[in-house]
Amino acid sequence: MESRKLEHYKKKLLEKQEEISNIVSKTEQYGREADEEATQDIADKAANSYTKEFLFSQSSGDRSLLQQIQEALARLEKGSYGECLNCEKEIQQKRLEAVPWARLCIECKELEEQGMLQE
Repeated sequence: MESRKLEHYKKKLLEKQEEISNIVSKTEQYGREADEEATQDIADKAANSYTKEFLFSQSSGDRSLLQQIQEALARLEKGSYGECLNCEKEIQQKRLEAVPWARLCIECKELEEQGMLQE
């Protein structure tokens, strides 16, 4: 892949990394605030518990995405960015534009989703 495109994807990845990092920080802050609220009745406690569970699941997904972005940045530095981790073919440009942290080409991703691809 040419260096101009690599720089383009690196910029996109770094922007998304910063965005997700900010979201994770805010979610953690909201979780701490939910813990600090003095709840009085059982309905408030249930709502507080639901909020904390929701924030935890959201944070877990964001952390997973952040990990994928960091792995993509590492592949970029290593020189293997844009290459499918399974078949080693080049990942389609449209796919990288939509999901710059993509690890697999479309064909291999479909196989993974069908449970036919083992990592």
